[in-house]
Amino acid sequence: MCLIALAYRVHPRWPLVLIANRDEAHARASAPAGDDPDAPEVYGGRDLVAGGGWLQVSRRGRLAAVTNVRRGLAPEQASRSRGWLVRDFVRGQAPALAHAEALAATAREYGRFNLLLWDGDALAFASNVPEAVAMPVAMGFHAMSNGAFDAAWPKSAHATRALRAWLAGDGPGAAAESARSLEPLFAALADERPAPDAALPDTGVGTALERRLSPAFIRDPVYGTRCSSVVLADASHIVFAERRFGADGMPQGGSRAVLPRAG
Repeated sequence: MCLIALAYRVHPRWPLVLIANRDEAHARASAPAGDDPDAPEVYGGRDLVAGGGWLQVSRRGRLAAVTNVRRGLAPEQASRSRGWLVRDFVRGQAPALAHAEALAATAREYGRFNLLLWDGDALAFASNVPEAVAMPVAMGFHAMSNGAFDAAWPKSAHATRALRAWLAGDGPGAAAESARSLEPLFAALADERPAPDAALPDTGVGTALERRLSPAFIRDPVYGTRCSSVVLADASHIVFAERRFGADGMPQGGSRAVLPRAG
């Protein structure tokens, strides 16, 4: 993922609401959101190159999502794929913060990452940039992209505002699972407006590339937004909706699942 906004313990019905865009090379093979053939309790997208995933949930009431951390143009050299951070947590049983803290021993072996972990109750954040860190996430609105957690990037602020407005309006009502109700959230994730140069972050890739990567939705023939996701979790079920895109942002279908929480 390259953009995640979430509301944690903000709404009385939905303790966790998350919206996200995954940006990736269009040539990289992946499976759309669905049941994991090797772990039937797991649902989400799967990376078919290195394994793992970018956003997955478990019917046992667990969620993990990861973004890379951008630092210059040099390719990363890492022995482990950060997608396995997602895969391992949703299949496990450890509490979120304990799992995040345990990653300190091996964090440097993964590509640069920001990681969110939810165990059905507590929400935790972990990263290996600049050093290994693990911390609980406070209730409220948060955003995560390719920089520091809650960094004030324009696209992060835009997604958070949209999420706040949706929760304050009629969106999270009785029909929150419906495609129509989720439309304002997908519309926010589809925003292609670049940030003004004065508001661009500096991640060491130069102004031109920062500008290209600044919208919530990146339309490009080689590297761009591959999918947009909305996840809602309450005490009894998890809603996972996904829209998928090909090169130049061409729509490639979507899916919506309502997953009962077990245990």
